[in-house]
Amino acid sequence: MGGAVVDEGPTGVKAPDGGWGWAVLFGCFVITGFSYAFPKAVSVFFKELMREFGIGYSDTAWISSILLAMLYGTGPLCSVCVNRFGCRPVMLVGGLFASLGMVTASFCQSIIQVYLTTGVLTGLGLALNFQPSLIMLNRYFSKRRPIANGLAAAGSPVFLCALSPLGQLLQDHYGWRGGFLILGGLLLNCCVCAALMRPLGAPQAGGGPAPQRPARRLLDLSVFRDRGFVIYALAASIMVLGLFVPPVFVVSYAKDLGVPDTKAAFLLTILGFIDIFARPTAGFITGLKKVRPYSVYLFSFAMFFNGFTDLTGSTASDYGGLVVFCIFFGISYGMVGALQFEVLMAIVGTHKFSSAIGLVLLLEAVAVLIGPPSGGWRPSSPPASGQAPASRRGAQSRNTSSAHLHGNVYSLFKKLPKFHRHHQNHHP
Repeated sequence: MGGAVVDEGPTGVKAPDGGWGWAVLFGCFVITGFSYAFPKAVSVFFKELMREFGIGYSDTAWISSILLAMLYGTGPLCSVCVNRFGCRPVMLVGGLFASLGMVTASFCQSIIQVYLTTGVLTGLGLALNFQPSLIMLNRYFSKRRPIANGLAAAGSPVFLCALSPLGQLLQDHYGWRGGFLILGGLLLNCCVCAALMRPLGAPQAGGGPAPQRPARRLLDLSVFRDRGFVIYALAASIMVLGLFVPPVFVVSYAKDLGVPDTKAAFLLTILGFIDIFARPTAGFITGLKKVRPYSVYLFSFAMFFNGFTDLTGSTASDYGGLVVFCIFFGISYGMVGALQFEVLMAIVGTHKFSSAIGLVLLLEAVAVLIGPPSGGWRPSSPPASGQAPASRRGAQSRNTSSAHLHGNVYSLFKKLPKFHRHHQNHHP
């Protein structure tokens, strides 16, 4: 994720599928955790920020939205930087940016300043770490790439389980300013992970210079000629419009219901814990020989399940109901996260995947930016306010999954036999 991955490294280098690659995998696990859990974990500070600056839910939600929009929308910039300077230097600078943004935010005197520091600067720093870490991971792993990507993706729920209660603890002891300062120090670990990204050396051909990879376009816009890709991009963009709304607002909504702060923050821990097991399980099932060619239908079901969970969860009026909602949302959320890029690859193929993912994420960036704030435009009454954004989110996912399912039945019907043969040839 994070943009068009065009820097494929030196030609002729065989992926070691182990060795130092496990250190790279650990670094990618940490980077993925910070990148995706951080925008959700900062939501535990929203109530304090509202009191500090006299603002509403919609205003605080822009922090998470800007963080995610920077992560999603700066893919081409990341690609250019990696091509010019390499993965490790870009990640080192990104780690410094991410830390500097949070440290600077602890001294802010207005919410606009928080947007610029925590949102833009920290978001850019995380983006400059995330995409290069995935590039390095895919250089070091080939045969074991599915399990490597699965383990790296598990960093998101693992860090969500840890960062949410940690953020609440820091807020209780040091206030939101002290919490931001300490979290900024933690983000310096991104620089440590960057140091783990050791480049693979190109082999010497008969004592001569290393072979050069052919020139390649930054973004292959021909993917828009594929009807299946267009349907997928539109469906994914609509889905993302509300995908991050429940994790952003569930803590604040629980506090509105009178739930103690610590118990409210624990809801994100529950969601993340379920997500930890949902992602690898969904990935394992999708990777089965007889299931993988039909992953598009499983993904459509996952989106429908996610929307249905939101619709039913919007009726929760006590802590027990919110716990049940977080359990089922964690399952559906993990399924969507595990399947979305497998389906994209099934549609466009491996050759165009790097360009397709960057274009999809650029389209999703707009939806990510406006999703949580639109969910935050709500009445002040807690029961009604909890139902409104969740119901809109559920309706979006239901309509999206239906369009995705029916559209891809038509667009992918002719592709499925070919895709099935491809995985038969590459399956042990």
